[in-house]
Amino acid sequence: MPTLDDSAAAAEMLGDPEVMRFLGGRTVPAGDVPAVVEKWLERWERHGVGPFVLEHGEDGRFLGRTGILVWDTRTWAHASPDADDHAQPELGWALARRAWGNGYATEAARAVRDWARSERGIGDLISLIVADNVPSQRVAERLGARPTEAVSLSDSGDAVVWVHPR
Repeated sequence: MPTLDDSAAAAEMLGDPEVMRFLGGRTVPAGDVPAVVEKWLERWERHGVGPFVLEHGEDGRFLGRTGILVWDTRTWAHASPDADDHAQPELGWALARRAWGNGYATEAARAVRDWARSERGIGDLISLIVADNVPSQRVAERLGARPTEAVSLSDSGDAVVWVHPR
């Protein structure tokens, strides 16, 4: 799980325009990164799931984040406690650019998917992927997911819903 101590390391990823173009297009100034990490922690408190921090197994350096976010399908906004039957868990991932192309996203997303199903009882999982984010589409394909409809996310624009098989 993330801690506020992860803020400095996460600033590289959140401040990189190439990474953030797939996550709403807005970079996060370094001074605002602790607030982002606090949101990650709030999601854990609210839903019992949230983003995990990815660290390199040998040296512990920050690689990115992967985890479960919960969306309200009526508005495609991050779910509030009243989302009830409209709450949809999403398996998501984002890596610092220096970590791209090493298989970390697939490995981490697979582990989180399996954890979400075995430890949290989550059956239906989606991933929301921007149409031109081909690397994330390849990760979803390696996980067995298939693209379905396009939706407009309240905070970051259009995305394709990829459905993960059970």
